[in-house]
Amino acid sequence: MPKKIMIVDDSRIAQLQLQEIFSDTDYQVVACCQNGEEALETYKKVVPDLVTMDIVMPGMDGLDTARLLLQSYPDARVLMVSSLAYEDTIKEAERIGAKGFVYKPFDHDQLLQAIDNAFQK
Repeated sequence: MPKKIMIVDDSRIAQLQLQEIFSDTDYQVVACCQNGEEALETYKKVVPDLVTMDIVMPGMDGLDTARLLLQSYPDARVLMVSSLAYEDTIKEAERIGAKGFVYKPFDHDQLLQAIDNAFQK
């Protein structure tokens, strides 16, 4: 049975790129969200195995969204996917409980390796 993925990114292009990468894998995209508020609502409905989370989004950013999500669902797996790759941002993501960090622009192998790692943590 494929693992369910929820993509949270305000960029439609990034969503499409991620969907394309997952299209020929054992992962199934079950939802795409444009912002943190939508992600929190959608998570309850689809209960994905992993969430890819952008950081810079309108309204609630990805770090705050991940924090709230993991407070409500401690077993959730969140993988940060962002171009905001500063050391303090990465450390904050780890502190919140993110299972990894992938830098944009990402490539196919890098992303899939990070997801495999997230499932092993």
